[in-house]
Amino acid sequence: MSRPLRIAALLLVGAALTGGLWLVDFYADWLWFGESGYRRVLVQSLVAKAMLGAAVFALAFALLWSNLRLAVSRVVLRPFVIMTPEGPKALDVDPGTPRLVALAGSALVALLMAAYASSRWYLWLLYRHATPFGSTDPVLGHDVGYYVFELPFFQFVQGLLLAGVGLAIAGTAFAYAMSGDIGLDPDRGPYAGRGPGRHLSLLASGLFLVLAFGAHLGIPALLTTASGIVHGASYVDVEANLPALRILALVAVIGAALAAYQAFRTGLRHLLLAVALYAVAALGGRGYAALIQRFIVAPNEQVRETPFILHNIAATRAAFGLSDVRERALSGDAVLTREDIDRNAATLKNVPLWDHQPLLDTFGQIQEIRTYYDFVSVHNDRYVIDGEYRQIMLSARELNSESLPNRNWINERLTFTHGYGLTLGPVNQVTPEGLPVLFIKNLPPESTVDLQVTEPSLYFGELSNDHVFVRTKTKEFHYPKGDDNVSAVYEGEGGIPVDSLFRKLLFSVKFRSIKTLLSDDLTAESRVLFHRRISERVARIAPFLVYDPEPYLAIEDGRLVWVQDAYTTSARYPYSTPAPGGLNYIRNSVKATVDAYHGRTRFYVIDPKDPIAATVGKIFPDLLRPLSEMPEGLRSRLRYPQAIFELQAGMLATYHMSNPAVFYNKEDQWEVPTIESGGRAERMEPYYTIMKLPGEERPEFIQMLPFTPRQKDNLAAWLAARSDGERYGELTVFQFPKQKVIFGPRQVVARINQDQAISPQITLWNQQGSEVIQGTLLVIPIEESLLYIRPLYLRGAGGRLPELKRVIVAYQNQIVMEETLNAAVERIFQPGRAAVRATPAAAPAGPAATPVPVSGELSALAARAREHYAGALRAQREGDWARYGEEIRRLGEVLEEMRDRR
Repeated sequence: MSRPLRIAALLLVGAALTGGLWLVDFYADWLWFGESGYRRVLVQSLVAKAMLGAAVFALAFALLWSNLRLAVSRVVLRPFVIMTPEGPKALDVDPGTPRLVALAGSALVALLMAAYASSRWYLWLLYRHATPFGSTDPVLGHDVGYYVFELPFFQFVQGLLLAGVGLAIAGTAFAYAMSGDIGLDPDRGPYAGRGPGRHLSLLASGLFLVLAFGAHLGIPALLTTASGIVHGASYVDVEANLPALRILALVAVIGAALAAYQAFRTGLRHLLLAVALYAVAALGGRGYAALIQRFIVAPNEQVRETPFILHNIAATRAAFGLSDVRERALSGDAVLTREDIDRNAATLKNVPLWDHQPLLDTFGQIQEIRTYYDFVSVHNDRYVIDGEYRQIMLSARELNSESLPNRNWINERLTFTHGYGLTLGPVNQVTPEGLPVLFIKNLPPESTVDLQVTEPSLYFGELSNDHVFVRTKTKEFHYPKGDDNVSAVYEGEGGIPVDSLFRKLLFSVKFRSIKTLLSDDLTAESRVLFHRRISERVARIAPFLVYDPEPYLAIEDGRLVWVQDAYTTSARYPYSTPAPGGLNYIRNSVKATVDAYHGRTRFYVIDPKDPIAATVGKIFPDLLRPLSEMPEGLRSRLRYPQAIFELQAGMLATYHMSNPAVFYNKEDQWEVPTIESGGRAERMEPYYTIMKLPGEERPEFIQMLPFTPRQKDNLAAWLAARSDGERYGELTVFQFPKQKVIFGPRQVVARINQDQAISPQITLWNQQGSEVIQGTLLVIPIEESLLYIRPLYLRGAGGRLPELKRVIVAYQNQIVMEETLNAAVERIFQPGRAAVRATPAAAPAGPAATPVPVSGELSALAARAREHYAGALRAQREGDWARYGEEIRRLGEVLEEMRDRR
């Protein structure tokens, strides 16, 4: 076999293998979509890809081939002359070669264009099923849906037309140049034969029409791009660029007419005139816009741009869901009494003292049980526990196959198939040793409250991604019990049957594992589970949605269910300023749920007013379910996601300013404060808590974040997002008076670090073989005032078991540090007395600056003395001499204080 034939054979074999693997993956996905209940979604996407790709291929091929066929018919190939030992030798070329090359080239280019077009199938479906927004832009009067759904598709079509006509002109011109019908003569300049000149002139006419279409689309595109001081059309755009684009579109149409007229005339002057007119119109429009900017806008920019600033403010607030943000004024410095504290006991009882990372480390040390279990993340939620509304933090105990002590195919695919159980506890309770109190713990799950988990197996989770086989001859590891292991058999609904030799062969090829085909452990009852990671599972079903980076686990009627937030987004909302990442419209319109045992995946619409979600519902009628179909237990678990809240907070920091003059000068811009943590400045993140909002009657689960003025440290406002019941998603911003200085987070942290009692103690702990971890600084509004709370964790050097040892509370000019939050609050707010506000000239408020205790204090001091004594004994038994010395020192301080009170 000759070398060319061998190369061709290898290429055919490679193509066959590649195509075969693609077919295997496709058929496996076909089965998976059928098992998950969303095969119709797959079919609709495939049909859309095929229809769009086929249409573009047919049109592109017809355009290219019809023009190239005409051009290559004039090509006359001359014999090639090569040198041989016998002398020069002429080789004739088959006259059909140019035609074959043109045919193959047209087909290849059309195929590439079709492949690109089919990848934009979702854009086409959005255009076909577009839902009006019900609001119009302030300049052209188009519905917002035109910019979100229609304009992107028109620009996509114009781009394809431009590429097709441009390639047709280039290929045709090259063919005519090869035949000598067109060229460049040194004496007479460019020349073209009558036939080729007519052909290229008609193609040029088509190109001018495509350019006219592009200029027309450029007019509404001005409202979705940034050119002035705000995003969207500016004064220059409306007064100069918009009419210039209209003139350019008209000139392009005139150019098309001139080019068509040139087809029936000799010479090139009409075509050259068309090109010159288009160039003058394009450059003239830019020049005119520059003159308007310099001589009309720049001298009085604020006045000229005011209407467009107002458009930008209104559009940005609407696009990011900020139009309905409630505003509430707070004094911020009201004096709190003990009665105020008692009325807000539910708020203080649910202050989240455990940070995610320290708690995750602690869970990993006390509840992972085995090395192959992992706690991936910690989730905030709230439940009614023993009749009380409580905030909790929970984490799933997932199986990490990479940590198995003996990694082999049987262990990873047949035996160790799932995680088991979870750890759950309140956000602010600790044991005497400084560890979290756990309501649900151990294996199998033990619950000390009325919250039960009846099916703790986790076959689907944040970590699970490798495929596993269930219902095999090999026993599945369930959980460890003493020196033995408890086994289980999967009885869920998930998985694809592996009930034939063909299926075994199919999955052996898909997973690139011969053991799948040869294993005797797989039976007719066996099933394979794959795409088990929550983020991958939902994205595979609905890749056109944007997903929150962190799903969270919920307990619903004893079952474990993952909740994944999904967003509908766009980058084409007119006049809306893009957030980091480019999107300028977002809604949390969809919630996806995945049963951790069955893998059952559901998508629910929680914002039916969102036009993008409504359009998705039209495209895929079987995908989105109404919220009313979600089980009630899950509905009460829904929480406003942190990702969109943080995005909205970032936009509100600027777009709370509604006065165009204030906005132009950025006089009242906010920013999310940064505070010192671990020796470095970190931007504060939103946090969940249960609290009674000012002016409300009952506590609720909210998410909040404070703001400070830009480049200032005092507090300006704080934003809250509600999650409970019908008020889900409501945003409220509480603003403080601009004429008062309310201490901000950074100032409070600085005062804590300068406190004469707290700072030396932290330094001492850090020098005694321990590491102090300063937790999140929490801003807790109480009535019309604020408490700042910061937990302190101690961790042994090189250890991974943080213990919550102290809680710092700051109120106005008072700062105290105690072992518990209750003790710290007691020191500041003595029963029956109001907290005394220190004057600005007062000394730094440490423990020595607290109010004088009232009668009855001796009993409380005695109780504290007993606590320190018991703590010292525990430290002695554990060999923790640093903590032993600290407890003895604290005991001595309490005894001295008791003596002084007598």
